Amino acid sequence: MLSRRLLSMRPALVRSWPASRSSSAPQLPVLGRSVSSQISKAAVWRSQPVQIRSRRHPFSTFSSRRYYDPNDHRLRTARPVVTTGQLRRVIRSPSTHAVIVFAIASAIAFYFYNIEVVPVSGRKRFNCFGEESVNQVSEMQYKRVIYEVESQGGRFLSDWDWRTIMVKRVMKRLIPVSGMEDENWEVMVIDDPGTANAFVLPGGKVFVFSGIFNMVKNESAMAAVLGHEIAHNLAGHIAERLSQSIGVNILWGSLLFLSLAIPGGIFAVQFFGRGFLDILFERPMGRLQESEADYIGLMMMAEACYDPRDAVDFWARMDRAQQGEPPEWLSTHPSNRNRIEKIQGWLPKAIEKREESNCHGTQGFAELFKRAMRQGIVLSE
Repeated sequence: MLSRRLLSMRPALVRSWPASRSSSAPQLPVLGRSVSSQISKAAVWRSQPVQIRSRRHPFSTFSSRRYYDPNDHRLRTARPVVTTGQLRRVIRSPSTHAVIVFAIASAIAFYFYNIEVVPVSGRKRFNCFGEESVNQVSEMQYKRVIYEVESQGGRFLSDWDWRTIMVKRVMKRLIPVSGMEDENWEVMVIDDPGTANAFVLPGGKVFVFSGIFNMVKNESAMAAVLGHEIAHNLAGHIAERLSQSIGVNILWGSLLFLSLAIPGGIFAVQFFGRGFLDILFERPMGRLQESEADYIGLMMMAEACYDPRDAVDFWARMDRAQQGEPPEWLSTHPSNRNRIEKIQGWLPKAIEKREESNCHGTQGFAELFKRAMRQGIVLSE
């Protein structure tokens, strides 16, 4: 009679026990023992946390994991440590408002304390980074460029390559008028015909990609390119960008904090806020710096006795080569057509500066010969 009861109860007991390989799991009822005592032990076992002992190496340092029953009272009654209502009360409290006002006042004072004037252009800007900090960033960037070129199988053109000689010859005339003669200037031309680019790192590190020679037809056009890149360093644009990033990050963090008081605000700020700040601050600043470098570079090449009109021809060739560029408001650089219009407006002043530099005595014979051929002048006269 007892065995029949056990056989009828066995399927129910098996279904009520979770399938586990744990050594602590209860066994099926055994004949000769009280069925009620075994059922009560199973009920007690089901109400306790289930600990599964993982198979691990005897010398392993990892401890076994504990898995809790989802019906546990502690899990069902768990609440977040900080609720949205608490955050709203903190944000709306008078003490928080006082802290925000103090932080804003401190930021405004810090901003005006670090206002300076850009050389040549006279523009006022915020800059809190010194020359030493910029040089440290430049040194890391210099090593990174060298590593990337060599790791990707690229190479630098030799010093006797005609392209390297051309860049060095142009730099020899631009450096004296830049006021940066004390820098340790190095010229490196990267053999990459598919890239038309050039940049100058702070500290006098000049990098030119060989693809730029497809757009550069003479030394005056190369002077327009290199003068523009030198102007970025002369105006301290890298330090200005680093300083701007601090302000943008502070504003970004403030928006995230304030968005907690609005239901769903943090998601809107996360998805749209960063792009909005980029379009509102970083991209316009990039276009402003590029235009400023165009102006300074144009005056620099004119003072070095290069023809500033060749800068217009260079950007016209770039415009024909870069068809389908994105709208200007989405770019960190002004459009080529916008650049050409501004340079044409600056040409009278650049030509005047060139005439004031006594360029007739510093021009090379080749340049004089080409001009004489165009105008039909006999040099011996």
